[in-house]
Amino acid sequence: MAASPHAFAGNQPKSTSELLAWHKLAEPEPVLEPDLPIVDPHHHLYEDPARGSRYMLPDLLADIGQGHRITHTVYVEAYYSMWRQGGPEQMRPVGEIEFAAGLGAIGASGTYGPCQIAAAMVGHADLMLGEAVGAVLDEELIAGRGRLRGIRYQLAYDPGPIGSFIKHKSPPDRLVDPQFRRGVAQLAPRGLHLESWLFHHQLKDLAELAKAFPETTVVLNHVGGLIGVEQFRDRRAEVLAEWRAGLDALAALDNVVVKIGGLGMAVFGFGFEHGASPASSEELLPVWQPLIMDCIDRFGADRCMFESNFPVDSQSCSYRALWNTYKRATGTLSSREREQLFSGTARRIYRLS
Repeated sequence: MAASPHAFAGNQPKSTSELLAWHKLAEPEPVLEPDLPIVDPHHHLYEDPARGSRYMLPDLLADIGQGHRITHTVYVEAYYSMWRQGGPEQMRPVGEIEFAAGLGAIGASGTYGPCQIAAAMVGHADLMLGEAVGAVLDEELIAGRGRLRGIRYQLAYDPGPIGSFIKHKSPPDRLVDPQFRRGVAQLAPRGLHLESWLFHHQLKDLAELAKAFPETTVVLNHVGGLIGVEQFRDRRAEVLAEWRAGLDALAALDNVVVKIGGLGMAVFGFGFEHGASPASSEELLPVWQPLIMDCIDRFGADRCMFESNFPVDSQSCSYRALWNTYKRATGTLSSREREQLFSGTARRIYRLS
């Protein structure tokens, strides 16, 4: 693990302008296996002028145009992007679905190339509405124009300093809350799955939730949020053991799949965001590969999919270096396993043609 002496400042310490200048300092590396089809099942689009943060369609197109063969992308909710500014509070996330559906139509038109941008999407709905969230989900399914596949509810919780950076805060008992579970129960009947972003010390609680809803597919985001900063920095062996035990509990459940990515986030503690320039795939490989293989060994390639988590992971590396790292890390696997990891699992979970 690359040691970082810096205090944790959130997963996006650099503003967009700082990121763009920083990425210009990197030496472009050749694209490995440029013909390998890739589905990117996790990216965001948003604009937050107050934070100096922006990643919209032209930025995504620039990244997927770096040479890897990205055939489809999946839009995932984040940061209240394009929510409605009026109307009933519970219906405001429908605005983001409308926005993403428009992107999907743009992608399908072929105007910007063969990649099917936002071919599927994951939205947000307040599952704490319980049974009443059904009306929101029905409205989002209409707004999604056949592209809505799941709902992400960010369950990340930490009582320490890391918790102060969580934008969508949840209490520690949210996973067992009966009202929340009544909301989760509304997903599977509508053909929707649950996506979850949380931390490693919450994985066993997520396993209990997944066990209670065997008909609901649960998609674990960002390998389960292995924390490597602040109070966890000097407890690496203990943290890894807890994370692996949590993965074991989830892997025992057939309805759970995992997205391998998010490793470029500062919360993992690798420190690449503090480099003089973005990390290359050769620098990322020895740090990321052990965690990648931990997931594949437990879940199997059929229940794992690589993700970019852009633009958040751009705080550590370029889009090109990220996918090169995944390709390097899986070079010894069979062609079928690699097909599943780079596109097959995502195609199945997100029902992509």
